[in-house]
Order: sequence, then C-alpha cells, then structure tokens
Amino acid sequence: MEKQLPLSFDNTAIAFEHRTDKALKKADFLFSNIGKPWLVKLGAFFTPLAFKLKLPVKGLIKHTIFQQFCGGENLQEAAQTAHTLGKFHVGAVLDYGVEAMEGEENYDHAVPEFIRATEYAAGNPNIPFIAIKVTGFARFELLEKIHRRETLDTAEKAEFDRVRGRIQAISEACARHKIGLLIDAEESWIQQPVDDLADEMMRLFNKGTVIVYNTFQLYRHDRLVFLQDSFEKAQQQGYLLGAKLVRGAYMEKERKRAEELNYPSPIQPDKAATDTDYNAAVKFCMDRLDQMAVVIGTHNEQSCMLAASLLDQKGLPHQHPHVSFSQLLGMSDNITFNLAHAGYHVSKYLPYGPVKDVMPYLIRRAQENTSIAGQMGRELGLIRKELKRRAV
Repeated sequence: MEKQLPLSFDNTAIAFEHRTDKALKKADFLFSNIGKPWLVKLGAFFTPLAFKLKLPVKGLIKHTIFQQFCGGENLQEAAQTAHTLGKFHVGAVLDYGVEAMEGEENYDHAVPEFIRATEYAAGNPNIPFIAIKVTGFARFELLEKIHRRETLDTAEKAEFDRVRGRIQAISEACARHKIGLLIDAEESWIQQPVDDLADEMMRLFNKGTVIVYNTFQLYRHDRLVFLQDSFEKAQQQGYLLGAKLVRGAYMEKERKRAEELNYPSPIQPDKAATDTDYNAAVKFCMDRLDQMAVVIGTHNEQSCMLAASLLDQKGLPHQHPHVSFSQLLGMSDNITFNLAHAGYHVSKYLPYGPVKDVMPYLIRRAQENTSIAGQMGRELGLIRKELKRRAV
C-alpha cells in the first residue's frame, strides 16, 4: 500500500503556488466585490444590456470575472489553461460553457465542438473529463413537457430523437477515446428527461468501465434515495453507475418557483440537511467503488476531507481509478491544489467560449457565490493570508 500523505486545506503556499502576486491581488479585488449582492444584481441586469447595445464592455469583463472563472474564449485558450493546471497535477474538465443558445442550428453546432474537446482530451492525460448540459442540445419547453409526462406529438417525438442523437454522438466519442462524460444536473422541473438520457447513455457505454456520469444535486431532499435507486437500477441492468455528487446550483430559483406555483419546494429545509445527505451520498459511493465511480464535486472542505479519509480508512490508494474530486476554476484553490499535492485525482471545471456567450454562466456563478454563506469570506481570507505570507 502506498504511503498515505497528510492533507490540509489551510496550506495557502500550495493553494496559490500557481498564481503570481499580481493575479492574487486581482483575485482579492474580484472576490471583495462579488461578495456584495447589490453589485452582483446590478451587473446581472446591466451586462446583458451592454452587450445588446454593443457597448465596449468585453475587455473589462474578459480581464476580470471571465479570467477568474473561465479557461478561455476557445479550445486553444482552454488547452493552455489546462496545461498550466497540469504542471501542478491538477486535471481539467473541459466545458464548452455556452448557455441559452437556442434553436436547432445552435444545438447541432454544439455537438462537433464537444467532440473536438473530447478528441483534444484524448491526447492529454490531465484532461479526464468533458462536461455537458442537456439544455445545450434541447429546447427547455420540450424537456419541461417530457418531465410533466405529457404526450408528445409527432414533431416533438422527432425533436427529442434528435436530442438523444446529439447526446449519444458525444457519448460515443467519449467512449471511443476513454474520456469521462459528466452530464450536469438542471432545474427540478426538467430533470426527469435529463436523468432518463443519462441512464440510457450509462446503459450503452458503462460496460466494464465508467464513461458517463449523471449528476446528483443533494440540496434536493429526494436525491439521496434517487442515488441509491440509480445504483440498484444499474446493478439490475448490468452497467456501472457513474455519479457526480454536488450540492446544487439553482436554490434561489427553485424556492421562488415552488412558492409562486404553490407546490412543496424540492430543496432541503436547511444547510445541515443538505450536508447530512451529501456526506451520506459520499459514504454510499465509497462503499461501492468496485461497482461504480464517483466524482466528489464540491467546495465543502468537510465533505472533501471525508472522502479522502475514507480512502485511507479502506486502505485504498489516493489515486483510486473510481474516485475523483472537482472544483470550479477560480474557486477553492485551497482544496484543489492541496488534494493534488497529496496525490488525489482532482480536476478544475474549465468553462470556455466567447465572452458574450459565456455571460449567462458567469452571472449564475456570481449569483450562486453571493448566496453561499461564508464562501466569499473564506476565499478572501485565504487569499489575504497568502498575500501576507508573501508580504506583497
């Protein structure tokens, strides 16, 4: 058994070794402002308007929030970011981060972009995954109708067959090149067809090795049971489950919609309940690593430490082929780089795409960050601790 290395998420020298003094000061400025909800709301309103009016805001955005949270404007720039991460044994999850691009032509255009990313990843050992959102290939209203279990007409059935074809083409490319495919979770009112597609792709491609991963949002009170049911389904149907565990990305929107439409919120009653279910999901997966693979996708230090310590307790290597950790680019470097330094599989989510097209992602990222209690304070505290250590 390999020598087990000590692990701490407080070592800022390791966490920020990849950042210059200038980059660290810029991150300090950025997180100071993202922590102000009024400023985030203002930016969310005015930025799309500025692009619509063709105001010269691209340069400002590219050199601030885009640079912090995105890998580049195209695959070549993202590849350079991935190369930099690789020097510190941190992998990359390539994510063509274009959201809200609607229409069949855009959906079709996205497929070869993801296949190109898969082919590029195949030649780079530090790019183990690509990530997709089904809403990048399907009309939201169609997914909503399927989720409600309403009967589709002939045209809608053909439309959904095209959606399935797009997802399958990307899944086939990932299987061919042995690259993991992370299918992101979506809003609860369109999640059922996303789960169905993920199950179908896992059944097709997760034979003997895990290629496709579904995402389980544990801030939903029904997802721990759904994870357990998904595992049983995989067992019965003879494929391996791929599970990416996250807390969740749409809390404010979910609660608001439930209140407006007068139905029970799918969101946990409080953070403690979310944490309890998330850690239970981690334990569930870690007890079944011979029959499934898991990506621990969280910025929560306790949950990451739990998964790392369970590997140690079970006498399993840090680089177990069925266990990966993942955080977003630009956040929680103290977790990512310390895990990498201690020999664990860990990757950064690397969204890329034209600044204007990636704006919905960036706005959502800023909004989420302001709603996570203590997240900005933690990021700022660590950055300032490292600035003080460097005395710059």
